Amino acid sequence: MAARASRQPLSRKRVLAAAVALADAEGIQALTMRRLAGDLGVEAMSLYHHLPAKEALLDGVVETVIAEIDAVVGRLSANGDGEDWRTRLRGQFLAARQIMLRHPWMPGLLGSRRAIPVGLYTYYDGIVGTLLQAGFSHHLAHRALHAFGSLPLGFAQEVFSPAAGASMEADVAEADLAAMASALPHLTAMVATEMHDGTDPTLGWCDSQLEFEFTLNLLLDGLERLRGRDRIRS
Repeated sequence: MAARASRQPLSRKRVLAAAVALADAEGIQALTMRRLAGDLGVEAMSLYHHLPAKEALLDGVVETVIAEIDAVVGRLSANGDGEDWRTRLRGQFLAARQIMLRHPWMPGLLGSRRAIPVGLYTYYDGIVGTLLQAGFSHHLAHRALHAFGSLPLGFAQEVFSPAAGASMEADVAEADLAAMASALPHLTAMVATEMHDGTDPTLGWCDSQLEFEFTLNLLLDGLERLRGRDRIRS
């Protein structure tokens, strides 16, 4: 395979596609220039002609996944004539989540970048355009973007998360709940009731599909009420 791969012309796009595939298969920590070069059947130094450093590689990987979101959203927009703004945005955000579920390492990587990927400006410009066309003021559209947070990208960013590598085995979780019960009775009861269903896909702590859709629907419905009030005032 390596011999066949090496005969294909090396390009930035091909390198980044291989990088995403490697991260999907083994996690983002497995992505190194040396390992990537091995998968492509080339010498590591040849990658530096296309991506001059590891950070440039990671930035390119982020750009590649954002481009996937842009492409899906573009297709949805082309086929979504006549949809109301809530249906349109809900479809876009859920489509972005499907991409994130395919690349579950992406939320963490995106949060580590020092600069905003260029593709995100176009994506968010489209969201604002949808809101303005629906009658939102620029002020309320701005508030909506803050309220959405990371939902347009398909994940819910939590402020806190359990320590990396923390055990999630059932017997340990049960012991932890028992230890919490006397000191934190209300939180303990809530957590015991809301333990995630194993079939509900997650992208991190307290970011299941059900919770994502609940939050999204709550925000869209609330914004619709505010839009109505704004139009009455104007």
